[in-house]
Amino acid sequence: MAPAVANETSAPPAAAQSDPRYQHGKDEVEVAPRPSVSSVSTTATVDLDNLREEARRNNPTGTTRPDPGVSVENAVNEFEHLQRELSGLSRASRIRSRTDSRASHNRIPLDTEKTVAGKSADDAHGDDNGDESSEDRFDLESYLRGSLAAERAAGIRPKHIGVYWDQFSVRGMGGTSNYVRTFPDAIVGFFDVISPLLRWMGRGPRGKQRTILENFRGVCKPGEMVLVLGKPGSGCTTFLKTIANQRYGYTGFDGEVTYGPFSAKEFEDYRGECVYNQEDDVHHATLTVEQTLAFALDTKVAGKLPEGMTKAKFKAQVVDTMLKMFNIEHTRNTVVGGPFVRGISGGEKKRVSIAEMLCTNACVVSFDNSTRGLDASTALDFVKCLRAYCTLYQTTTFVSLYQASENIFSQFDKVLVIDGGRQAYFGPAQEARGYFESLGFESRPRQTTPDYVTGCTDEYERIYAPGFSEENAPHDPPSLAAAFDRSTFAARLDDEMAAYKATLPEEEEKYHDFRLAVKESKQWGAGGTVYAIPFYRQIWALIKRQFVLKWQDKVALALAWFRTIIIAIVLATLYLRLPVTTESAFGKGGLMFISLLFNAFEAFAELSTIMLGRGVLNKHRAYAFHRPSALWLAQIIVDQAFAVTRIFVFCIIVYFASDLYRSPGAFFTFFLMILSGNIAMTLFVRIVGCISPDFDYANKMAVVIVTLFIITSGYLIQYQSEKVWLRWIYYINILGLVFSAMMENEFSHITMVCSPETLIPSGPGYDDINHQVCTLPGSVYGTNMVSGTAYIEQGFSYSPNDLWRNWGIVFAIIVFFLFLNVILGEIVRFGMGGNAALVYSRPSKERTQLNKQLLEKRDERRRTKKEATSSELSINSKSILTWEALNYDVPVAGGTRRLLDNVYGYVKPGSLTALMGASGAGKTTLLDVLAARKNIGVISPSRSVLVDGQKPGKQFQRSTSYAEQMDVHDPSQTVREAFRFSADLRQPYETPRAEKYAYVEEIIGLLELEELADCIIGLPEAGLTVEQRKRVTIGVELAARPEMLLFLDEPTSGLDSQSAYNIIRFLRKLAAAGQAILCTIHQPNAALFDQFDRLLLLRSGGRCIYFGDIGKDADILRAYFKRNGAVAKDTDNVAEFMLEAIGAGSSPRIGNRDWAELWAESPEFVEVKSSIETIKAERIEAVRREELEASGVVGGDGNLTLEQVKSAATGTGIRAVAPQKEYASPFIHQVRIVVHRTSVALFREANYQFSRLFNHVVIALLTGLTYLNLDDSRSSLQYKVFVMFQVTVLPALIISPVEVMYHIKRSIFFRESSSKMYSGPVFALGMLVAELPYAILCAVAFFLPLYYMPGLQTETSRAGLQFFFVLITELFSITLGQALSALTPSTFISSQFDPFIMITFALFCGVTISSANMPAFWRSWLYQLDPFTRLIGGMVVTALHDLPVVCKEAELNVFQPPSNMTCEDYMEPFFSRGGSGYIANPTSMSDCGYCAYKVGDQFYEPLNLSFDNRWRDLGIYLSFIASNVIIIFLASRFLNFNKR
Repeated sequence: MAPAVANETSAPPAAAQSDPRYQHGKDEVEVAPRPSVSSVSTTATVDLDNLREEARRNNPTGTTRPDPGVSVENAVNEFEHLQRELSGLSRASRIRSRTDSRASHNRIPLDTEKTVAGKSADDAHGDDNGDESSEDRFDLESYLRGSLAAERAAGIRPKHIGVYWDQFSVRGMGGTSNYVRTFPDAIVGFFDVISPLLRWMGRGPRGKQRTILENFRGVCKPGEMVLVLGKPGSGCTTFLKTIANQRYGYTGFDGEVTYGPFSAKEFEDYRGECVYNQEDDVHHATLTVEQTLAFALDTKVAGKLPEGMTKAKFKAQVVDTMLKMFNIEHTRNTVVGGPFVRGISGGEKKRVSIAEMLCTNACVVSFDNSTRGLDASTALDFVKCLRAYCTLYQTTTFVSLYQASENIFSQFDKVLVIDGGRQAYFGPAQEARGYFESLGFESRPRQTTPDYVTGCTDEYERIYAPGFSEENAPHDPPSLAAAFDRSTFAARLDDEMAAYKATLPEEEEKYHDFRLAVKESKQWGAGGTVYAIPFYRQIWALIKRQFVLKWQDKVALALAWFRTIIIAIVLATLYLRLPVTTESAFGKGGLMFISLLFNAFEAFAELSTIMLGRGVLNKHRAYAFHRPSALWLAQIIVDQAFAVTRIFVFCIIVYFASDLYRSPGAFFTFFLMILSGNIAMTLFVRIVGCISPDFDYANKMAVVIVTLFIITSGYLIQYQSEKVWLRWIYYINILGLVFSAMMENEFSHITMVCSPETLIPSGPGYDDINHQVCTLPGSVYGTNMVSGTAYIEQGFSYSPNDLWRNWGIVFAIIVFFLFLNVILGEIVRFGMGGNAALVYSRPSKERTQLNKQLLEKRDERRRTKKEATSSELSINSKSILTWEALNYDVPVAGGTRRLLDNVYGYVKPGSLTALMGASGAGKTTLLDVLAARKNIGVISPSRSVLVDGQKPGKQFQRSTSYAEQMDVHDPSQTVREAFRFSADLRQPYETPRAEKYAYVEEIIGLLELEELADCIIGLPEAGLTVEQRKRVTIGVELAARPEMLLFLDEPTSGLDSQSAYNIIRFLRKLAAAGQAILCTIHQPNAALFDQFDRLLLLRSGGRCIYFGDIGKDADILRAYFKRNGAVAKDTDNVAEFMLEAIGAGSSPRIGNRDWAELWAESPEFVEVKSSIETIKAERIEAVRREELEASGVVGGDGNLTLEQVKSAATGTGIRAVAPQKEYASPFIHQVRIVVHRTSVALFREANYQFSRLFNHVVIALLTGLTYLNLDDSRSSLQYKVFVMFQVTVLPALIISPVEVMYHIKRSIFFRESSSKMYSGPVFALGMLVAELPYAILCAVAFFLPLYYMPGLQTETSRAGLQFFFVLITELFSITLGQALSALTPSTFISSQFDPFIMITFALFCGVTISSANMPAFWRSWLYQLDPFTRLIGGMVVTALHDLPVVCKEAELNVFQPPSNMTCEDYMEPFFSRGGSGYIANPTSMSDCGYCAYKVGDQFYEPLNLSFDNRWRDLGIYLSFIASNVIIIFLASRFLNFNKR
């Protein structure tokens, strides 16, 4: 699109005339929309004399203003400047010279960076940063595309593609209403295997398919910009995605879409040339802004660059240019940030997203609500930059904006209006208003064109002109679409489309150049793909990025090293200097198994990275940055580069401290095996993450497979003892193969000395080794040495000859997993296009009746055109909030920073006050301070914020409502439940519940949420829309019936203009009903701004610019600014004008004086201070009079003396004020309400509870099947202990999800507790009680298969006690997870402690190493403090007490008795001294078969366990739960991680 120009006799463009800055004497002409690309030339001249004369007439005061943020002339200047820089061609120099000459003609001297042709004078006073943005933007584009001369010199061809669509329809899933899925539903759904099978066969019920877009048609030529308008949910996002050829997730398409001569299918080969910028900003949180952009350029550096330009120089210059272009130079070395990493602001993040997309150098671009969160000035700057970018480089551009001013609207060539998935209008932007007026729709006063045309699509917002109604005017999507089809605009569009199609064959050479340009833009080796660089360079770029990601995530890196070293030290000291004796054989196996498991399970940290990284991966795939398979390869390379060092250090500590076989070969084999296990498990976890649609599915899949791997690894049950139908798993079991190789590596090198404890018989009289035998498997009689090889062959069925064979299998599995990663990464994608389904709670009789009444009232209002009246609200607010000389300082590195500086103001009942300013001016900070939400920093003076002249008391926070910017709600609640919860806890306890709930119904009607009253709020990405959630946020605060004030922080952010107007309209109702309201707002249009009574305007640094009345049509505000040199025209939106005048955004201010200084010297400021003093005195007197009247002290006229007023100011001299309550409800009432809400929430968290139950059942079943029907043999004793040991797995299953849930609920509690809804201990109690039913259910489901399938003792007394141990373990795990969460600020931090705690508990409970073999240091305290010591001690003795043991023949240790002695006679002294075991053949005189145990007691007694202590152990185990609960309550009471 060429820039608009004026000839010698033309008047300034309409957009220029309406811009408030046009009057200030500048010489540029704005980039105005044009109906045709070919109608103007980019080098045409402008009539500067006429513009100057017009400016003088409009600005008689002669106030001058710096240059605007963006102009096309600046773009041309820099465009040509870069031609000269990059190509050095004289032709470029001549162009630059001519352009500079035009730019400098008769102009106020300015930096040439800020002077550009084709710019209107009213835009000549735009943002500074916008100017810089203009320069840098076109620096960027010149680097990416090169100027025409530079392209020709380097042989680079242009890439211009138009987009044509005809009868285009899109179908997707969703748009239906469902009932909320609960815990029972999850159980039933799991066992319903028939429905999925029928759906797979195409015969069962399928999800409802819905037409999202229907019969769209249009054309967008290169250089044109299309504005897409529509209410949320109308289909704007779907259109933008599909027109950018991103069709994944939608179920069907009809019609034709072509990109130049290419069909949509053919254009998939040019994926990176057609891109979509989504509304949400998805980035790697720990990359800096510079690194984010640098990576994008690494994957998009063209194969052919202008002369003299290296790739490194190109990349560096483009990054610098981008940072300047978007005014984010200051963020260069700041991490982008995310939910758990603090980084740049939301507006800055949005600009990073746009800059990243520009790196694609695409010729078709679409932007989805890209000005969300930006102030009006910055938003206008962005669109002007886009206008210039599109004009110069002939890109085809589509943009959707929810809130667009008239100045923004004027930048577009065409507009597409969507209503309910139908095309209501497509045509010239400047003719859109006239078209809808011709249909019979009337606009509101001062309503902008985007607001007007969007409002025409809303049945409740549209206004019919006189003589029109629903009977004779379009009133729904089909009728609007039909009206457009009948219009002359449709006929003109058909002609334009036909003409465009007709020109395609004639422009074949241009499209041939396009093909060649795309081909030449790729580096060598990338030909034939959609990517700009070859596969190996993609891997290298990703390796560099992945290394930076790992290295800069210092917290995770430090914690990983800390965890590794601590566990290594614990293992090393626990197994310190293991002797080469038979007594240490089992301990060495335990050491190697734990070492393997710890390092293998470290890979599970990658699961969250994979799942959370999908958004970035999908975006980069769409941008054609790199193949997904390149990412998988790069990640495994970098991950192992970091892991190998950490594992190596771990191995050094463990291996040498424990005195494993000392040889270089054995050590490096040990290291190789652990590293191989880590790599294989990492790849396995990545596969699970790749194929799993969500965390829940991935968790369940991983639990099943990993549990099977652990059980069949050969440590918990040996290969020869496994069921025949389980043995095959060994050959694909990563853990089993590596563990066997580690055992073979160690024991094949050693011969063990039989320790006295394992030499049978032993003691006095048994001195002849020829008649003794070692009890260790593999031993032979007549020697006290046991071959390590014989030990593993007999005890584990391992052979040293299999070591490298087993590792070879592991290596093959690694290669297979890597290959599978690569393949799955390319073909597996998740996501679904369409409308999100609304989810409702199941109906009840009460709610059905309430909903019927709500809908009847709504229909009546609509019939009578009557809104919910303010009389329904009955607000009795009298208190006045004042603040004077308010300062707020926060600590920063090296000192403090002042965020609020000497701010004055007040909020009165019945008034609606707007708080405005640029991003970073301190608006939210001021609200937080006034609402008493700040808990860090210093507010000074201490009495700067007063209520009725007094310092706010304990009840202030619950007496005020604060609708914060972030819509934080319990996602499992319905709208009505959320409102009732707020009313129950925040309205006075004495108020009857019926009255509270009746008021809730009024609020539902007021906010027009009748149809959503029983809808589940859900999460932002799946639930209520942004606008609906914003209404709920406001409703929650209104339901509290605030006695004093209502604060709102950006209630319209992210909403379309109509929804924003509705929200402010509701606030206006509240103010009319007597509520005092202070509200921050971004991008208000004139109609919306007119709803406010007063304005508090801040500039950066938290300094006040203005506080006072706005006036009708903002006449008071206009007069103030006019008096100080900033004159706004009658047609200006004053809200935009004042921000630009003070330099609030990226614009420089008008005038030479600081507006904060002007305010401080103004008579209005003196009047504000005087008013505050008057308000304080009046309210002090009024409040004390009310108290005296209530107590009967004041009589007659009710006046107070001066002494009484003075004493009232100090709170003395008159009856003491009644004690204030911090909470509206007593403790018991809080508990009842919170426990009910939490219980319902967990009942509706179907996946959370069912996943836990599923994992319990699966592990119990796998354990039961593995140890099915154990006999009374010697080996079965050990296996029964391992069955008990499986109970220690429960914390690993429970703690992590409990931590996540606790942190989620606590974030909601932090928001609610700031309003003093309920206390921390109440929250903690609610979380504990709500978990109890599921703990009992899971304990039963786990216990039954685990206990009865192996055939453990079934006596009621023993089975009951065992169940109690399982139940206590369940409760202990839940309370431990909640305690860890209560003590830590985030899920990430608490999860870092989980592996250490779990391994410590498992190590020191006496199973992997007996207490007798533990070093005294650990045995003396940690063994006793280990909760699992009590668990194992109690369960083992209960299971084995009085259990007879019958050894199998292979388990007998054979020795020869002395001559002429029977085996019984020879062993009699040994048994008489208390020796354990028995002789299988007592009368034999040779080959005595000795069984080590006669009863189970003999197995556990050497472990210092006693059957008599089982109840004591149960009691001690319970005490650990009590300690966890105490920690939870103390932490919830005294720890506050919500720093503000």
